[in-house]
Amino acid sequence: MTADAHDLVPNPRKEELLRALERVRMHAARLEAAFDPPHATLTGKAVWTGPTARAFAEELTARRARLRTLTRRIVEELEAEFTATPEKAGRSPAAR
Repeated sequence: MTADAHDLVPNPRKEELLRALERVRMHAARLEAAFDPPHATLTGKAVWTGPTARAFAEELTARRARLRTLTRRIVEELEAEFTATPEKAGRSPAAR
């Protein structure tokens, strides 16, 4: 059974997804920046040198990139869900 145009209301799921997306974007930005201070310290000046230091800096750089990739993927998946969710939904039978 399809909803009549008069029975359509703003989709509460879309509104929930928008609120979640705003929170996730904020947390994702903080996560993406989490390794920036130690990365800048280790790669910006000679605070620790030698093969162990280089290996550690390379691993830190790789983990920083992986964290950014994963947080972006989370945001993109939530954005896709938000985009796929209809703006309007049928009014619940109890509200009629």
